[in-house]
Amino acid sequence: MPATSPPLAATAMSKAAMTSRAVSVTGRRQDLMTTRLPHTLRSDARDNRERILDAARTVFVNTGLDVPMREVARHADVGPATLYRHFPTKEMLVAEAFTDQMLACQSFVDEALADSDPWHGFCLTIERLCELQARDHGFTAAFMAAYPHAMDFAAIRTSALTGAAELIRRAKDTGRLRPDFDLNDLILMIMANNGIQANTPAARLAASRRFAALLIDAFQTSPTSAPLPPAPRLMPASAATGKT
Repeated sequence: MPATSPPLAATAMSKAAMTSRAVSVTGRRQDLMTTRLPHTLRSDARDNRERILDAARTVFVNTGLDVPMREVARHADVGPATLYRHFPTKEMLVAEAFTDQMLACQSFVDEALADSDPWHGFCLTIERLCELQARDHGFTAAFMAAYPHAMDFAAIRTSALTGAAELIRRAKDTGRLRPDFDLNDLILMIMANNGIQANTPAARLAASRRFAALLIDAFQTSPTSAPLPPAPRLMPASAATGKT
């Protein structure tokens, strides 16, 4: 494996020195929202903000992050001026929309680090990350995006990656995780899992679970060939058999 690392993991890890784990993680969503919203925000303004966030999550999940801001405003049934008053940039909107998912990632890693069996904690993290992606298609793009001005989002992501690196180290110490596994392999897994295409959400979830099982088997020093979850149908029957 190359000695140098791709920019995302390297950049995120370097930020850990500037942003302490305590500061980045103590933030539950309620704490983050308290710091972001003025106490004088009117109830109608709060309702508009929540409608915008709900619409943004739906649009980003279904369409991706490239969707125009006016499309988010249309789905939220608010005017563009209202949208930009709450979220002057798409960066701010995306970061706010996916803060819950970032906090979930942080929680996955924290629980794995607390597991008395680091290998079990590592495997559980792989499974839970893949499932989170399968359920929320837009999250991966948000996770991989570089948002230097969205400090809460960036800090949580940095903390999650720092914890993941420690989890990998501990899993290697058990002798179960192959010694050449790298944090960037985890990023590669996230990117690959995001590419799964399926006709239904249930099929996508099933495919992601099977993919996670295949990865875990590949990551082991001595693969066990444990039974895999059922394989979902990802193509029409005619395409799979070559019939027309």
